Amino acid sequence: MLSDRPAPPDDGQAPPDELHGGGPIPMVVPPLPRENQHARNLPWSTALGWLRAGWLDLVRDPLPSLIYGLGTAAVSAFVVWNLFLVQLDYLLLPALSGFMVVGPLIANGLYEKSRRLELGEPTSLASVLFVRPRSSYQALFMGVLLLGLFLLWIRAAVILYALFFGLKPFPGTDEVVPMLLFTPTGWALLLVGSAVGGLFAAFAFAISVFAVPMLLEERTDALTAMGISMAMVWNNLAVMIAWGATVLLLFVLSLLTGFIGLILVFPVLGHGTWHAYRALRVGSGERMFIQPA
Repeated sequence: MLSDRPAPPDDGQAPPDELHGGGPIPMVVPPLPRENQHARNLPWSTALGWLRAGWLDLVRDPLPSLIYGLGTAAVSAFVVWNLFLVQLDYLLLPALSGFMVVGPLIANGLYEKSRRLELGEPTSLASVLFVRPRSSYQALFMGVLLLGLFLLWIRAAVILYALFFGLKPFPGTDEVVPMLLFTPTGWALLLVGSAVGGLFAAFAFAISVFAVPMLLEERTDALTAMGISMAMVWNNLAVMIAWGATVLLLFVLSLLTGFIGLILVFPVLGHGTWHAYRALRVGSGERMFIQPA
């Protein structure tokens, strides 16, 4: 059927409402800019402020924090002593570095104390030792995942030793230290082992540093908490590298004191991590996977 209306002039341009532009393929429209909800653009020096805030939380009702730190130091020393007792001293270095993997999980009670201080609620030793996360069993699931990652790092460390020194018995701590420090093979093992251990520690730090406080305060699942934690770390890389370096430095200094320094250092770092979480976490409505009933 013919129309009486004249045909539009052919000027080579499609009408403004014609998305196809005269062709079979739609025009590609660039997406609208979106604000990065995880980036806070904080300077690296903010990590020092978190450390100071952690110290202030420690000195406010210090007894629960100090007892918590004393327990952490005592358990760490007990684990090291048992490694020598059962002749598993070759696991000493991986076990010490693996403390960085499970550290955020151990500090759950310190997060609870900082949360209570923030809300003006009373704090006590019982409230720090017997924490009830809002995410319930998801916090337990998170612990299982971190322990699995820790065991994987231990196995990787044993395989690395076998690759460099062969399948032979561990010579003992008094002999392995000169072997690592004064032989080319030992230097290579230290270099590769530090790189692999650093990857394990960085990954564990990224998925857990904010996931554990999130499971304490919010009703969410472990996978969502780990995903959001990694996004928060990745989008605030400068300040989080500074915070991770601060944690590593203070932990190494505590080791040099025979774990005695952990009595003070561990509570300060735990409380400081809560303030880091507060500074970088905006809302609690974000979900990546499921929300537990």
